[in-house]
Amino acid sequence: MDDGALVRTASAGLLAAAGRAVLAWLADVGRAVGMLAHAFRWVRRGHLELGETIVQLKRIGWDSTFIVLVTGVFAGMVLAYQTSGVFLKFGAQGFVGGLVGVSLAREAGPVFTAMVIAGRVGAGIAAELGTMTVTEQVDALRALATDPVRFLVVPRLVAAAVALPILTMFAEVVGAIGGSVVAVAAGIPSGSFWASLRQFTWTWDLYAGLVKSVCFGLIIAAVGAYRGLSATGGAEGVGRAATGAVVASIVLIMAFNYFLNQVLFRVR
Repeated sequence: MDDGALVRTASAGLLAAAGRAVLAWLADVGRAVGMLAHAFRWVRRGHLELGETIVQLKRIGWDSTFIVLVTGVFAGMVLAYQTSGVFLKFGAQGFVGGLVGVSLAREAGPVFTAMVIAGRVGAGIAAELGTMTVTEQVDALRALATDPVRFLVVPRLVAAAVALPILTMFAEVVGAIGGSVVAVAAGIPSGSFWASLRQFTWTWDLYAGLVKSVCFGLIIAAVGAYRGLSATGGAEGVGRAATGAVVASIVLIMAFNYFLNQVLFRVR
């Protein structure tokens, strides 16, 4: 076989592999969307496992509070640190509080909180449901005429959609406090910082950030649940499901963050 034929054969092989990968990915997305639609139908009918939802609220919300607060306060401190010096140099110190407030409300609060929850909770959901899947506990639920989506997925979706906005608000409050401490240390009066924050941070910025956090919560729970219920191959498969859930959640959060910004901050 000449060199040209070898190149054509290799190119055809690569194209075929890429095509199979794209088809597999599309099939994966279709099954995930189908699971999510199935879960929303249960929510619309009002079928909610209240006890399991409360358990998940504690796991996703309360148990994540400390790490979210730590992340939030350092996010605010970094924002103030990066801007205070520059703004003081140009005599614009009266804008530091506004910049920190808007950044926390629109981006840092919702996105950083979602990243933390994706790493901590998304992986946990995938590992828990993955273990139940590979040990055939999910099949046992089906044998008992219990829908796994209703019993396992819906409570996690609802809990994540409720917990993420609350955690985001906590992160924004402590972030603003941390930012004010750094700004004061840099020479900006505390009154100027808080007056600027109130002046430039609009109510819509806060609402839009919370809308984004609800979407991010649904993404984290849905991806974690789907990866877990799709796990195969024993302990190794559960590990792959947990890792894949974190990676997919973060990619989707970043992608949806862009499109949500286009929608939410264009209408004001």
